[in-house]
Amino acid sequence: MSFVQSLVSAFKGAERRVPLQRGSCSPWQFASGTPSRAPFEYNAAVRRAYLENPVAQRAVRLVAEGIAGAPLLPAEPKLVALVQATSAGQSLLETLASHLLLHGNAFVQVLKDARGLPIELFALRPERMTVVAGPDGWPSAWTYTVAGRPITIPLEDEHASPNLIHIRHFHPADDHAGAGCLVAAEQAVAIHNAAADWNRQILENSARPSGALVYDGGEGATLTAEQFDRLRDELAGTYAGAANAGRPLLLEGGLKWQAMALSPADMDFATLKAAAARDIALAFGVPPMLLGLPGDATYANYREANRALWRLTLLPLSAKLLGALVEGLSPWFPDQTLAIDLDRVPALAEDRERLWAQVSAADFLDPAEKRALLGLPPQVEGNKS
Repeated sequence: MSFVQSLVSAFKGAERRVPLQRGSCSPWQFASGTPSRAPFEYNAAVRRAYLENPVAQRAVRLVAEGIAGAPLLPAEPKLVALVQATSAGQSLLETLASHLLLHGNAFVQVLKDARGLPIELFALRPERMTVVAGPDGWPSAWTYTVAGRPITIPLEDEHASPNLIHIRHFHPADDHAGAGCLVAAEQAVAIHNAAADWNRQILENSARPSGALVYDGGEGATLTAEQFDRLRDELAGTYAGAANAGRPLLLEGGLKWQAMALSPADMDFATLKAAAARDIALAFGVPPMLLGLPGDATYANYREANRALWRLTLLPLSAKLLGALVEGLSPWFPDQTLAIDLDRVPALAEDRERLWAQVSAADFLDPAEKRALLGLPPQVEGNKS
């Protein structure tokens, strides 16, 4: 809100806002689950999902890079340059989209020059942010903590211009923080990672189930503790691992090898992994076909799945991001809008072609109405193009 708007509101006697309150637990309280399940911890969840799970990482990057690389409609050049510029090596839109998907919150610090004009937009890591609430519970500032050093960033400067832009997903149980997709995908990520670990361990043991050494030394005869430890160490060091696959086993002293086979249902972790991967893709809003998951027949072909990704995920998320940035930068760029140029998105070419044909054939519309339906700016007088 500008200084003039604040002054007008003060004289008009604006109505008092309802108070807000931060919950006693983390914003992911509902994701903590039963007592047998550990509470959700963002940093550990990010390591398991984005750094260790290929499906989750590809889903996040598919959405974030798609939004960052999408063409924008013509707008104020300084505003477009500010939004599309990189800061500290990071793409603003790609970083914000990733933060929203994983954490549910995205923060943009507006850096200004000596004249108070924005010169850079920097995306802050959301897990380092802590709200500083006023007496009524509404945020008055945010604290950014790095290596134990807190930095308080007020929402507005002395000229009532924003210092910080907060973008968040809806959270039904928190007034200040949003809920990310990673909360819903956490269990699917854990299942997928566990299935991958199981398959790796099976491969390290010659891709065969283990067996048992049976001692047949007569009635009541058993191995001594020293003999048992020696056999266990020899098996682990000589016959375990992929490098020892197929090595013959030398037995002595009444020992015989008893293979222990597992049922096909116990060995079939491919189905379990595929189901978990589909849940991960569902949480992040990516059609499984685009992630190369087998057995997906939801979409007729790759082109239809790509269109669904844009219509259901990329366009709504980009509208949220661009709308929040425009609103936060409105003191310097009033009456400006940022939106994706749908006519330049290859995945939407067929939809746009169909719309252009339908609008062009509508004889009951005048040229100005047709341009408005197609999302084109009004035609300037004297310019027929």
